[in-house]
Amino acid sequence: MCDYSIRHVASRPAKVGDKLVTTHFGSAMNRGFAAAEKQDVAVCLLPGTELALEKVVEYDHFLGRYFPNLRSRKTGGYKVARFRQVNKEEVGVHHDALEFPHGKTVLVASLLEGQHATVLQLPVSPSAESEVVRSDALATADV
Repeated sequence: MCDYSIRHVASRPAKVGDKLVTTHFGSAMNRGFAAAEKQDVAVCLLPGTELALEKVVEYDHFLGRYFPNLRSRKTGGYKVARFRQVNKEEVGVHHDALEFPHGKTVLVASLLEGQHATVLQLPVSPSAESEVVRSDALATADV
């Protein structure tokens, strides 16, 4: 999904193998993922999408407003993450986040610009799951 702050930007859904880069859309706080080759189009991720990061991500430190050069890299050194949505019940805040294997989440809007990732896997859609269940049921019915 694309966060509320970049809904005014042209967008497309993510595909497996997409090369992404973190960028800003409009203002510096409206950050998200774009295709590496076309950075004016937001690439929207579904919750559960898995990403391989080129290197350990850097993101704004919570004191970044007061110390602009302060960055964080406290993601356990992991270079893989799963896209999640957090604080969905709150209106007017960023929801898009990356979750790392040790449980730490980082808001996508906090990621520094110019970081690269590749879409490894998309989540299984409910319709695809029901097709698998239905085909399994048909296979056992034939026995």
